[in-house]
Amino acid sequence: MVDIARRRLFTRAPKAEIVTEAPQRMPWLVGEQAFVDGCTRCGKCIEACETSIIIKGEAGFPEVDFHVDECTFCGRCAEVCPEPLFQPKEQEPWQQVAVIGSNCLSLNGVECRSCGDMCEYAAIKFRLQLGGTAKPMLNEKDCTGCGACIKPCPANAIQMKRDTSIKTGNADELSR
Repeated sequence: MVDIARRRLFTRAPKAEIVTEAPQRMPWLVGEQAFVDGCTRCGKCIEACETSIIIKGEAGFPEVDFHVDECTFCGRCAEVCPEPLFQPKEQEPWQQVAVIGSNCLSLNGVECRSCGDMCEYAAIKFRLQLGGTAKPMLNEKDCTGCGACIKPCPANAIQMKRDTSIKTGNADELSR
């Protein structure tokens, strides 16, 4: 078994600041424990993913890797799954938002707006600073958790944070 955290030792990208408890899973899953208990590790979701972000993770369970691409919420992973592990697509896809870490280039005086350029939902905007670089501002209510901002970030400063304050089916109730 490969420890992903140890693999990062050999990469040039800085380590991520935020560590999630469980691996990133596909949208609309019923829950981590139900997924682990019910997933047969058949790999159909991996083959069906239109952006190839679903990979075989630890113990063969599928995981999402936003360093490959973003989630388009196409729902193919849920459609091909032979097990009842997914909620209806009318529900919120997942309870997560992007978080910009302190190693962000813009926060450290280097002009960079790659995350904002890639955010289709305009959840990341930049506030101009007099005599300095524009600073990123994340509107969590607009963030879908799609991960489009992660791959283009040259500093590996953006991660996903699970947000349990998001009510399923009503993303407008973020409490921050």
